[in-house]
Amino acid sequence: MQRTAAVIGSGFGGLALAIRLQSAGIQTTLIEARDKPGGRAYVYEVDGFKFDAGPTVVTDPSCLEELFELSGRNIADYVELMPVTPFYRLMWEDGQVFDYSNDDEKLLAQIAAKNPDDVEGYRRFMEFSEGVFREGYLKLGSEAFLDFRSMLEAAPSLIKYQAFRSVYGMVSSFIKDPQLREAFSFHTLLVGGNPFKTSSVYALIHALEKKWGVWFPRGGTHALIRGLVKLFEDLGGQFILGQKVTRIEAGAGHVMGVQLADGTEIKVDTVASNGDVVHTYKDLLGHHPRGAKMSKAMQRKSFSPSLFVIYFGLKKPHPEIAHHTIIFGPRYKELLEDIYSGGGLADDFSLYLHHPTATDPAMAPDGCSGFYVLSPVPHLGKAPLDWDKVAPKYADKILDYLEKRMIPGLREDLVHMSMFTPENFRTELNAHLGSAFSLEPVLWQSAYFRTHNRDDVLKNLYFVGAGTHPGAGIPGVVGSAKATAKLMLADLGASDPAAWPSNGGPRLEAAQ
Repeated sequence: MQRTAAVIGSGFGGLALAIRLQSAGIQTTLIEARDKPGGRAYVYEVDGFKFDAGPTVVTDPSCLEELFELSGRNIADYVELMPVTPFYRLMWEDGQVFDYSNDDEKLLAQIAAKNPDDVEGYRRFMEFSEGVFREGYLKLGSEAFLDFRSMLEAAPSLIKYQAFRSVYGMVSSFIKDPQLREAFSFHTLLVGGNPFKTSSVYALIHALEKKWGVWFPRGGTHALIRGLVKLFEDLGGQFILGQKVTRIEAGAGHVMGVQLADGTEIKVDTVASNGDVVHTYKDLLGHHPRGAKMSKAMQRKSFSPSLFVIYFGLKKPHPEIAHHTIIFGPRYKELLEDIYSGGGLADDFSLYLHHPTATDPAMAPDGCSGFYVLSPVPHLGKAPLDWDKVAPKYADKILDYLEKRMIPGLREDLVHMSMFTPENFRTELNAHLGSAFSLEPVLWQSAYFRTHNRDDVLKNLYFVGAGTHPGAGIPGVVGSAKATAKLMLADLGASDPAAWPSNGGPRLEAAQ
């Protein structure tokens, strides 16, 4: 008799898990509440513009390639990944510009221009990053931490790489220039972490980028989502779109299936949620003692900030603007304190500007350019603002800043603008407190201390995505899918986890 599974939510984590299960012969039903797949990786298509709503940085193509290789397929037959260079352009208030790329000669020359002594410091920092990448990502990134013993086994490596120190603290031990310290510590913000609090383990992102490069799918991130959906359906998986799961049916120590908004009941052997972890326990399992208990426990945890995002299209091209630009405001540590501690909206901001038409002009009509700009902001628990009132004024402030600093004539050329606020994260994505990245990635909420990939009581209920190990970001949630799939397949007797391939080398050449 064929075993069955239901996966709630079609973000990168849910899709990757569903593909792994279906590839292993588990008849899997993937359920998505919205009108398009992708979860946070949604897409808005307006007047010829394509605006990816969520993640835009692909840093480990090998973890995606592996999903296709499980069934003898090739990712290139489903989606084209294009190299992005520079990886990021960094800009400061004093006019300084730093292009962060895989061209070591140019990179070291820029470092030397700011502080010659930091060239050697950067080399030593990269040695550290490569070490923690091997231990923290290649060895542990797709392993589930279900008991404290597993955490103790990993402890020696974590201690060796001083996981108790912050990313910023570790960077500062190697690099002295203040702006270079910002340049090599900001990455944690892309997964919801404050570099002054997030464990130094996250410095592995630098080695990951150096190894595999930074990529962008032709047609946008959602083209990659569509490719994964097609793969899942080609494998025989069932995809239910536009139907909300309203309840997970549960007994004393197990779950039996899910109920949809239209009353449909889907009975399966096992259930996995790619939804928000608080939403899953509180709303989908609130009727069960385990759900009630865990929702209270989860709500006591620390959650990452939210985001304020503006999608805008211009009637002129802007070839001078890089694909990814990080714009640092006048404050760094103090602004991050405002964002993570909350209490209100800071007067200043730091921004991430995404310009996909720099790599793929077809993301906008001929002769036009498309952008999104995001500002990290406190989540609704830290700053319960009325975003219906705040958003228009905040958007004006950000667009005025961009027009003055980077895009002259922005207002005159503006042909489309829309916004996504913390309140939208809460209502459209069921994100607890409007958090954009789920649990804050701090050491005491990592690995064993994060939401377990398998519930401790309901033994056939599983989690995948940003709220569980290893955390947010495309490599993180795809890694969580691998960890969760190992558990599910072992529990179903469908596969020996030891036979699963390790996170192997890429089939793409890293960007130069």
